[in-house]
Amino acid sequence: AAVPEADLDDLMASTGPDRPPPFLLGLDGVTDPNNVGTLLRTALGAGATGALLPRHRAAHLTPSVTKAAAGAIEHLPVAVVAGLPGAILRLREHGVWVVGLDAGAPDSLFDLAVADGPVCLLVGAEGTGLARLTRQRCDLLVSIPQAGPLDSLNVAAAGALACFEVARRRHPPAAAAGDRWEASPRV
Repeated sequence: AAVPEADLDDLMASTGPDRPPPFLLGLDGVTDPNNVGTLLRTALGAGATGALLPRHRAAHLTPSVTKAAAGAIEHLPVAVVAGLPGAILRLREHGVWVVGLDAGAPDSLFDLAVADGPVCLLVGAEGTGLARLTRQRCDLLVSIPQAGPLDSLNVAAAGALACFEVARRRHPPAAAAGDRWEASPRV
């Protein structure tokens, strides 16, 4: 059966006592089904509340994506949007910080101060990264500091680092044992 699509407005809904601030992951032109599935699974594991997929020029929720996601698409709401640049404008209107990963950005992911509020992380296509208009509409662009001769990581690896950096900032070390973020029992 087809996976039901979530509504972008529902994913951006204001927070309440039973709902954390939106933590979304947007995939800009990611075409490899294994990368899409891995990113969705990682986002769910990091506590994301939803994901955005563009309707065109990207992999969709196919059987290959479903297999790579290993069950994540049944728990992570996914909104399919006409295009990310338009969705970014709507996100910003609702107070969601839009943060793009860009290997050339001067600011570090590890200095991201807005991670504990409403945030949408954007990862770009394999090879080319974020599209020009997507990049221009982001509130912030951040990079992952790296050593060595390569200037970027695989999109799934970069997305994993970014998602768990947001998770780390949302769940700082607890003062009391009862306030700990639950660690996964499986590796």
